[in-house]
Amino acid sequence: MLETLDLTKKLAKSAYSRQMDELQERLRQLQYAAQKAELPVVICLEGWDCAGKGRVIKKLMERLDPRLFRVLPGSAPTPLEQRYHFLWRYQTKLPNDGEMVLFDHSWYGRVLVERCDKVVKKKVWRDAFEEINQFERWLADDAQVLIKFWMHISKKEQKKRYKETLRDPLLRWKITKEYERHHRQYDRWVDAVEEMLARTSTPHAPWTLVESNDVRWARVRVFETIVKRLEETLARREKLPAAVSRTTAAAAATKDARAARLARDHDLAAEEERRTAETEKAPGKKRPRAVKPAATGKEAAAHA
Repeated sequence: MLETLDLTKKLAKSAYSRQMDELQERLRQLQYAAQKAELPVVICLEGWDCAGKGRVIKKLMERLDPRLFRVLPGSAPTPLEQRYHFLWRYQTKLPNDGEMVLFDHSWYGRVLVERCDKVVKKKVWRDAFEEINQFERWLADDAQVLIKFWMHISKKEQKKRYKETLRDPLLRWKITKEYERHHRQYDRWVDAVEEMLARTSTPHAPWTLVESNDVRWARVRVFETIVKRLEETLARREKLPAAVSRTTAAAAATKDARAARLARDHDLAAEEERRTAETEKAPGKKRPRAVKPAATGKEAAAHA
């Protein structure tokens, strides 16, 4: 699958500047449209080391409203997270309705880095394919917009970017021993990536492969894909009023229960008022006299 990509694709600087400005503005408008439509958006950004994921994220953050957009960097699970299923820590960070969340490295770490670095046993990462598909099917059924990217660069381009990064004193911290090991294991990673793409690209959660040897082309490709998916989903939402969000669906599902509880509370309050009125009107019964509070020492001295 990866060998079919044309990594020679490029975009001129003038064309890039024009298209990126338009795409950033369009995406900003769609962000507020998604908020109004109560659409939760999940973006998975995967790819090779030095493929340009950080640059894409930087461009996304330039104009998007930070109150509605979060970026979650990949990290090793904490001791608490290790006590649960590997997908649990991602479930707890999913967006609310109307928000966007970008996972910079996501749940696919189980079938990529944990597989290639032999962190887990073969049976564990093999079972993870079906678990991931079920998880993403649940996201789709829950009306969440899931957009998955794999940013692909050649081994030669990766080596070139490694050297450029090492020469930059502000960026050389990014090149760790883990990065160098992954570069040496490029062929092993290709096999893992190919199997991941083949087994987890589904109609409800397809992969978008991004030719990333040219950084300008890659950024525009990512923006175009997000814009297109949001436009399609918003258009489908307008045509299908029944396709409501989780918030609206929850409100509708509990409407009768909330109305019944409100009516019950109203009846209880009315009954209590009726009993109080009957008690006050009953013959031979006097209302209890209010007890006058005891005078303080200063008040007693003033009366004396």
